[in-house]
Amino acid sequence: MAQTISKLPEGGLNHLQKRILFTLGFLAIYRIGVHVPLPGVDTEALAEFFKTQGANLFGMFNMFSGGALERFSVCALGVMPYISSSIIAQLLTVVVPHLEALSKEGEAGRKKITQYTRYGTVALSLIQGMMLANSLEGASFAGAHLVPTGGIGWKIFTAVSLTAGTAFIMWIGERITEKGVGNGISLIIFSGIVAGLPRILGNTYSQYSNAQMDLITILVILAVVLFVVAGVVFIEQGARQIPVQYAKRQVGRKVYGGQTSHLPVRVNSSGVIPPIFASSLLQFPVTIAAVSPDSQMAIFINKVFYPGGWLYLLTYAVMIIFFAFFYTSIVFKADDVAENLKKHGGFIPGIRPGARTAEYLHKVLSRLTLTGGLYLAAICILPTILAAQFHVQFYFGGTSLLIVVGVALETFRQIDAHRQSLRYDAFLKAGTIRPRGVRT
Repeated sequence: MAQTISKLPEGGLNHLQKRILFTLGFLAIYRIGVHVPLPGVDTEALAEFFKTQGANLFGMFNMFSGGALERFSVCALGVMPYISSSIIAQLLTVVVPHLEALSKEGEAGRKKITQYTRYGTVALSLIQGMMLANSLEGASFAGAHLVPTGGIGWKIFTAVSLTAGTAFIMWIGERITEKGVGNGISLIIFSGIVAGLPRILGNTYSQYSNAQMDLITILVILAVVLFVVAGVVFIEQGARQIPVQYAKRQVGRKVYGGQTSHLPVRVNSSGVIPPIFASSLLQFPVTIAAVSPDSQMAIFINKVFYPGGWLYLLTYAVMIIFFAFFYTSIVFKADDVAENLKKHGGFIPGIRPGARTAEYLHKVLSRLTLTGGLYLAAICILPTILAAQFHVQFYFGGTSLLIVVGVALETFRQIDAHRQSLRYDAFLKAGTIRPRGVRT
């Protein structure tokens, strides 16, 4: 048996290594695409422009795209159109009866909804790409035009190219989710944020060397970063263990059931999805402002919607809490869980099976989701408030850290699940566990 334990999981680990290498390879392809610029744009002037955008939405979306926006590469739009399309599809699933029926048809229905989501991604990418091209064509920085020679042909070419880049990123994310390890879209955002970390550290050191930032401020920022990491790890591991008792039932001469188990309900069941969804929707004001950059509405949006502004923080916090409830209601259906417990003879001690159990689960889930939503909102906006108080550009803010730490925890959790599954498969194939009555 010792030889079985030492040898068999090795082959399984090779399979897991292939999944990890597959994931890393596709992420490397995505990072190569980030460095492929589109023609017709003064990239040097655009890079200088984005150096001044660390404290507004342009700077935040550039960070989420891994620097693709400031390079104006083919991947400049990133995954935001796909996320926006996913939000719209999930909202319509609750409202439109046809989509609601598709969501209940199992795998075939989900594939159809995914197809609609892809169509929506292409449409949103075309709209945002055209608006971005229109905004850049009339923009200038330090006396230099960002687009020296534009025109309708350049706009159409740019919109189509950006749409193709977003579709390619969407395809990479789906392949990683299917054949790799972890959620592909989340890992793409994760890689984009991590790729900008060396430059952020270099900027911080440069500000310290030029006496633009003192040691106390750096220590405060470091303390905030450590606090966010510790808070994310602590809350993400937290769960409410609801006791479940299974009634005894006799089949022939054998008695089944009578076991006690637990139903884990996580404090933050939605993970990092609410901040990602909220950040994606906050891109719409910038898109609207890009239609007419010199209009009063564009000036108002650029003045109010920036990290540190009261309207931005309030809108961001409300969106995070809303999506925490919305996404949790999708991934954890209390009515279905109560019905399944009733069918299998399970019940919560002191709670009647059926409707009363569903009501109890709704109550517990609402309290945990409210706690999780407040935690997500606090983690995301607290560093921004502190950055505004200390008058520094806190590039690697709470939202970024939350996404990085949350995605890393979820990915390692999936890797561990793959390892356990492969270990069990190895035991069964070796014949370590055999049915009763089978002699070796």
